[in-house]
Amino acid sequence: MAQNGSESGSLLGGVAGRYASALFELAREERAVDAVSEGLDRFDALLAESADLQRLVKSPVFSAEDQVKAIEAVLARAGIQGLPANFIRLAAANRRLFVLPNMIRAFRRLVRASKGIVQAEVRLAETPSDAVLEEIKASLRDVARAEVDVDLRIDPALIGGIVVKLGSRMVDASLRTKLNSIRLAMRDAR
Repeated sequence: MAQNGSESGSLLGGVAGRYASALFELAREERAVDAVSEGLDRFDALLAESADLQRLVKSPVFSAEDQVKAIEAVLARAGIQGLPANFIRLAAANRRLFVLPNMIRAFRRLVRASKGIVQAEVRLAETPSDAVLEEIKASLRDVARAEVDVDLRIDPALIGGIVVKLGSRMVDASLRTKLNSIRLAMRDAR
């Protein structure tokens, strides 16, 4: 494996992609894509909130049996059932819980692609008002000519403005970038 972890990154992506594809195909066959998405989203939200659950998912110290038992309790408490619960149990039984967040992201990508939804990452210096956010979404829908799922991130280091990543395109209209451009131009002018 490379020291920069590139091989392990592709390994995780491959495992996550295979699991997500299998789950997506099964969910589609059972006409349960939205229900599976909802269950996975609930689990992902629990994971984001709980340091203990993150430790359970990431740590190789726990045995498969310990992980399955703990996951059973989490699923029961969260009310996650059916296909998403079985999928999470399978990941635990196969010692693949550490890849589960990537599996969930890969599943979301497959769902968006099947529905013709384009993913956009929008970074702003501060939280926008609802009206401004709707304007941004409308503009992105016009550009993409498709429904857009916006991943909003707040980055105070931008100072102001906006950075948008839509597919392979990126527009950086942040104040930080403009100030850096001015600084470089002034340095070259000396």
